[in-house]
Amino acid sequence: MAAFQYKALDATGKQVKGVIEADSPRQVRQQLRDKQLMPVSVDISEARNIENPLAKLFKRAISTADLALLTRQLSTLIGAGLPIEEALKATAEQTEKKRIQSMILEIRSKVLEGHSLANSLNEFSYAFPALYRATVAAGEHAGHLDTVLNRLADYMENSQVNQQKIKLAAVYPIILCIVAVGIVVGLLTYVVPDIVEVFVKNGQELPALTQAMISASDFLQAHGFLMAFIIIALFITFKLSLRKPHIKERYHLMLLHTPFFGKMIKGFNTSRFISTLAILNSSGVPLVEAMKIAGQVVENLIIQERLQIACQQVTEGGSLHNALQETKVFPPLMLHMIASGEASGELDSMLERTAKNQENDLQNTISTLVSMFEPIMLLVMGGVVVLIVIAIMLPILNMNQMIG
Repeated sequence: MAAFQYKALDATGKQVKGVIEADSPRQVRQQLRDKQLMPVSVDISEARNIENPLAKLFKRAISTADLALLTRQLSTLIGAGLPIEEALKATAEQTEKKRIQSMILEIRSKVLEGHSLANSLNEFSYAFPALYRATVAAGEHAGHLDTVLNRLADYMENSQVNQQKIKLAAVYPIILCIVAVGIVVGLLTYVVPDIVEVFVKNGQELPALTQAMISASDFLQAHGFLMAFIIIALFITFKLSLRKPHIKERYHLMLLHTPFFGKMIKGFNTSRFISTLAILNSSGVPLVEAMKIAGQVVENLIIQERLQIACQQVTEGGSLHNALQETKVFPPLMLHMIASGEASGELDSMLERTAKNQENDLQNTISTLVSMFEPIMLLVMGGVVVLIVIAIMLPILNMNQMIG
């Protein structure tokens, strides 16, 4: 049984779309006729259409919010005693997004064929990350799938909340920066030339600051679009160059050694690693495998390479805290907590506490950065505007002194 997307006409001639399960397109058409619908088109689900090269180009991952909601619903239904295939069908019926509905029904069809849920999710690796699939596999193996899905839902919801906090914190500074640049460019391009032109026509000698402001204004008027084009071209070139591994690696190394931001990057990546490791380990995934999967969520290539070495050390019998200490990116408090967890045999709970502490530290750092950026940006913006005003006022003051 597979999922099919259809278009049909109802009794009034209105077109309706949807997703339906069937063994063949012919069966889909028959089901539509039974519902008093006239089939227009019946196509295999986009989720199953993996042989089409164009389909591969347009695959989109499920958003964190949708994945969290899907996981929560699935864990609730399985916890209530429903078989996996029934829980998947009920979850598909609850979602309003056809793409996600098709995907869930395709997963259900794989489960009905005798595959495990984890193996069925592997067909859609672009939508379900390695962390998700490995955790589900561990839950199925241990026989506690509902509990594991519940933890996954908590993890996804916390990730969503953290992402929203970071985005909301960044909105105001970005708007402030755009407005500041717009005001300065507007003053230099339109206001300064018109006002200063009066003094130039009178043959009045202009102060050095005013002359510098006029030069900046003339440059913007003459080459403003060219400068914008160059900036955009440099940005695109930079993004394309990062596709080359050796350039990206050098860039990531430079970021790690950047004052203040380097510390933030370390905090962000170590927080993601420990959070992922905590949920995988507590769900029954072996530590070495959990480290390999958790290393994949780290974005900085340098930290990722160091974690691969740490994973190898643990594979050879080394302790987790010693291996992580060798990376030189994890804070001492985190390492001490992990060492304590290993010594007491409570690594699972200690990893969770460590992850929570690291996330709190990261959020505090981001809040501090944003709170510092706002007044600094206001001061810079005010300083530039004051400079422009002084450049305009100086010729007026000189003229009044001459008249006096």
